[in-house]
This record gives sequence, C-alpha cells and structure tokens, in this order.
Amino acid sequence: MAEKKGMADENLTPLTYDPQYILMVNQLKKYFPIKGGMVSRVTGQVKAVDGVTFNLKRGTTMGLVGESGCGKTTTGRTILRLAGEKTGGQVLFNGKEVYDFSNAEMRSMRTKMQIIFQDPFSSLSPRLPVGEIIGEAVREHSLVPKAEFNDYIDQVMDNCGLQPFHKDRYPHEFSGGQRQRICIARALALNPEFIVCDEPVSALDVSIQAQIINLLKELQEQYKLTYLFISHDLSVVEHISDTVGVMYLGNLVEYGKTENIFQNPLHPYTKALFSAIPVPDPTVKKERIVLEGSIPSPANPPSGCKFHTRCAHCMEKCKTQPPVQKEIEPGHYVVCHLYDK
Repeated sequence: MAEKKGMADENLTPLTYDPQYILMVNQLKKYFPIKGGMVSRVTGQVKAVDGVTFNLKRGTTMGLVGESGCGKTTTGRTILRLAGEKTGGQVLFNGKEVYDFSNAEMRSMRTKMQIIFQDPFSSLSPRLPVGEIIGEAVREHSLVPKAEFNDYIDQVMDNCGLQPFHKDRYPHEFSGGQRQRICIARALALNPEFIVCDEPVSALDVSIQAQIINLLKELQEQYKLTYLFISHDLSVVEHISDTVGVMYLGNLVEYGKTENIFQNPLHPYTKALFSAIPVPDPTVKKERIVLEGSIPSPANPPSGCKFHTRCAHCMEKCKTQPPVQKEIEPGHYVVCHLYDK
C-alpha cells in the first residue's frame, strides 16, 4: 500500500472491495496532537479513534453507541473527511479510498456523503432564510436546472414535512423539531447515498424524536439511503438500526446485527450499557451493572484491553495483551479475552 499524505500503515492489510457494501472501514485511526511548552511542541496524542473496522451494507442503518467521549462523532467526521487527515487505516466509499480523492473529486463526492448534526440550531445559518439554506448547495453543485430549482426545493421540503411558505422564514422562527427537519432537507436536497446522523434526536423532546426517527425511516425507504446513526439512546438505536457497533475509548468492542446485539450482548461493556435501558414495566426487576471508575483518558489509554480498569471479569492477560476481534456467531463480532479459545 503506497504511502499517501503520511497515513500509510505498515501492518494494514488492504481491503478487497465488496459491492454489497457502500462503506468499508478498516483499522481507521484519528489522533489529535497535544501541544505544550514555549514552542508548542507535540507532547502526546489523543487517540480519539484507534483502529475501528466495520462494513456497512447499502440501504441499511448502522447504529454506533457508547459513552460520551468514546469517539463516535469523530469516527463519523473522519469517514467524511471533516476532521482533517486520518492518522491511519482505510475508508472505502463505493470501493474508492476517500482520502485518495483530490480536492475537485472530493467536492463532487460531497453530494453523495452528507451529515445531519446534533444541534439543529447551531448548524443553521441565522442570516439565511430556510429556502436558501436548503438550496444553497443544490445551486452550488448545479444539481437541477435553474427553471426547476424552486419546484425541486418545494418537493424536498414537502418530503421532510415542511410547507412551501416556510422558505422565506429564518431558523429562529421554528421549533426544534422543525429545525431538524430543515437539516434533514438540506442533506436530502443533494440526493446523497450515505448520511451520517450525529445524534439527530438527542436535543429534541421525546414526542418529536419519534416523528424525526419515522421520517428518517420513510426517507430511507423512498431514496434507498444508507445511515450511520450515532446515538446515546439505545432504545432509538434498536428501533432504527439493522446493525450496531459498540465503541469504548476509540475502539469498536462489539459489532453485529441489532437483534443479536440486544438479545445476546457478549462484551462486559455492552452488557453494562444495556443494563441501564429502562424497562416500561414496574413489576420487572432488572439487575443494573454499575461500572466502577471513569473512562480513562484517550491521551493515555491503559495497556492491553482498554476496558480492563473497569471490568469485573478482568484477567491477568487483559492488562498486557490487546484482545483481537472474534466472530462468535455469524456476523456477530466481539473484542474480548473472555472468548479466547
């Protein structure tokens, strides 16, 4: 694998493209430098994403869950080349390495890869009316003829539950749910194939969350979209996702089909997360697994298994040997020494 932009990995086995997957991520790493001293020398690195691997099938949704600071959002932004250059690994979109694109090629690819941000208000320009927010990139990329522009924007807004008269209003005139619909319309207007949904409902009321989730599912069926859905809310992830990845301190510790992950969680960290899901039945008593301590710093992660400092099943080798990914059942992967043969 030829070195490009200082991101080659000597131990990386290059991926073989499989057309059933729109996105293939292989040992993706993203480190941020820590600078200090009089001359701002690099004194360390924050390992925000530290070897993430997964494949995402076309027209499906992958949920990405984990505690705050585990690297979920950075993973999504690194895939889209919104976080600067990657540190290592591969990101194949439709079989092509995203980080090999020239600026002109990447500009063209932006229409195919979109993101919906967590906070709809801060991601919308307060100085532009809604019609211009949604249509700005459409006009920039010349996606539709000028004569059809207004009708096209009206159609996109209608698909997202917005009315034509909303075009002349500004973001501050809308509710949180409506603002998120504007963000979805802005992404949808570019006719994308893949959308990173970065906690798109976490800032909304519960009743509005359901409406936005249903809207995303309807649009996925209508436009054959593929989602990477980042969220803290495990019940939402279970509802919308086909596959689920569980992240801890920059690593994917478990990955598989949604029903397998929720019915048979394998990793101790996954079990602890799922034990916190509330059950809507007061007669059911659920054993809560409480994790001791706090998440270690990604600037100085523990040796061996990064979770061993909080794991009740910690063995001696967990402290020194990083576990490798194992397939326990078809399509269900876990990274844990408990499943060493």
